[in-house]
Amino acid sequence: MPVSYDAVASPAIYVIHENADWTTPLFEAFRARGLPFVDWNLSYGDLALAELPPQGVFYNRMSASSHTRGNRYAPEMTAGILAWLESHGRRVINGRSALNLEISKMVQYPALRRAGLDVPDTVAATDAGSVIEAFSRFDGKPVITKHNRAGKGLGVRLFRSRQGLAEYVNGADFDPSVDGITLVQRYITSPDQTITRVEFIGRKLAYAVRVDTSKGFELCPADVCALEASTCMADAEPRFAFEVIDGFADSDLGRTLVPRMQAVMADEGLDVAAFEFILDPDGRPHVYDINTNTNYNSEAESRAGVSAMGQLATFLGDELARHGAPEIRQAG
Repeated sequence: MPVSYDAVASPAIYVIHENADWTTPLFEAFRARGLPFVDWNLSYGDLALAELPPQGVFYNRMSASSHTRGNRYAPEMTAGILAWLESHGRRVINGRSALNLEISKMVQYPALRRAGLDVPDTVAATDAGSVIEAFSRFDGKPVITKHNRAGKGLGVRLFRSRQGLAEYVNGADFDPSVDGITLVQRYITSPDQTITRVEFIGRKLAYAVRVDTSKGFELCPADVCALEASTCMADAEPRFAFEVIDGFADSDLGRTLVPRMQAVMADEGLDVAAFEFILDPDGRPHVYDINTNTNYNSEAESRAGVSAMGQLATFLGDELARHGAPEIRQAG
């Protein structure tokens, strides 16, 4: 089969991605559980659409930031592959609907609002003049720009004046989104300079993690994206860049947000995802991102005694037993 993976005779877990660094911890978790898997790296290869897909389950980990690693058209290729798999009735984890959310915040925000989640006021613009003009919609209050198709906080800049925004957009430092859509969004001040990321696996809450943003917005929890220092020294007491929140599920925020986030997952066909929110000075949560190519920070997990990659591997193994290989006995 002329594709960018080596199909195997027996059913397996096929991991669709474009970044080998991000899949390493998951593959290690598969090996620890004795689960059969196939590395399907879409940074190269082709696909014969007339052929039948192999047997197994297919986990889509395509990233909105693939273009930053030279894989500009990997999401488009993934969309076609997922359609091919789904047309043959294969079990796809995070299918085409999930991919649509991953690569467009414009698609994410209506889904969040339908579930009753607050989203920061946002204007989408496709040209420099419209980006600048969007500032006037926020009554002179600070805004941030961000890419519509992004990852790791790409394109996030803070502006407190229309002039500052205009100088950026018309200057050499302007970094447009790969899809040509720049978002201008109301800036929400976090009193403690943190955001919260809520992780779900199989639509069940894994944990929530507090993320320090005092060093900037381009944050990625994966070990290969680790910050130079593991703690932030801006506070009187050092704090970790990523910290699993104890008891989030039973907190007032957890009881409010988790069911609504799960409703988004059910409505949009998401199986694995992370939702990011920020608390304003009044303690009101604003959800601003859904990440369907989720990564986890091993240092934070080690301190909390949890392993989301382990949970993810177990979930995928269970799906394989149900949909691809009933004879497999899940270990671990």
